[in-house]
Amino acid sequence: MAEYRTHMKIIGDILSTTRDDLQDEDGASVTYLIRKANISHSRISRILKTLVSQGLLEKVDSQGSNKYKISQSGREFLQAYHTFSGFATNFGLTI
Repeated sequence: MAEYRTHMKIIGDILSTTRDDLQDEDGASVTYLIRKANISHSRISRILKTLVSQGLLEKVDSQGSNKYKISQSGREFLQAYHTFSGFATNFGLTI
């Protein structure tokens, strides 16, 4: 049976992608994030809006299209997420 990703895991994947897998310095496009996170456009749009409003991502207008970059707060959140995820895994828990 396939294991479904939690909302938190998807957020972690999006933040990791914007930190590690940038196509260029301007940020990652929505299309690129859809492919890397493997979720629908409508779902990622809602998540991106939330991440920007919380200050974890920065929305950049690049040649008429929106791109996203991880903010310093996003980097700190991602580090804490990885630390906690490792801690939970050591106890046999999933987040």
